[in-house]
Amino acid sequence: MWKKKYIVTIKSGPNWGNSQQINKMKDDFKTATKTLRTSNSNLNVICINGCCYGKDRRPDKGNYFKYCGQDFWKFISGNENLYTDIIEPLGYKAKEKNEEFLKAYYQRINIFTLEFMNEYCDKNGSIDWKRIVEFNSSSQ
Repeated sequence: MWKKKYIVTIKSGPNWGNSQQINKMKDDFKTATKTLRTSNSNLNVICINGCCYGKDRRPDKGNYFKYCGQDFWKFISGNENLYTDIIEPLGYKAKEKNEEFLKAYYQRINIFTLEFMNEYCDKNGSIDWKRIVEFNSSSQ
């Protein structure tokens, strides 16, 4: 009786790598398959290149399968609709993180602006171009 063992590599989308990177993945699949079968010759090793989004109408690549988008999320969960079910919660998390990022970003802009004004502007707020050029190009 054959036991199944899945080896899965997860990539963002279907066009994730160049030919060298894809060949490396195939070699890694071969090495892992050989290693796993050494300890159990009745093991059916199935190699999967999973892509979080996209489509691939021909998933059978010979010595591995490429599941993209809905097919990938269904493969890992058994849920036909997981690929759409996860979007709303991810959107909320992204919004939270985006707000945190924007706050930190604007704070950093303010700090850089203050430093620039202190270093390269006169008391009236005019840019001292000579100082900037000297900073950037002076040999001293």
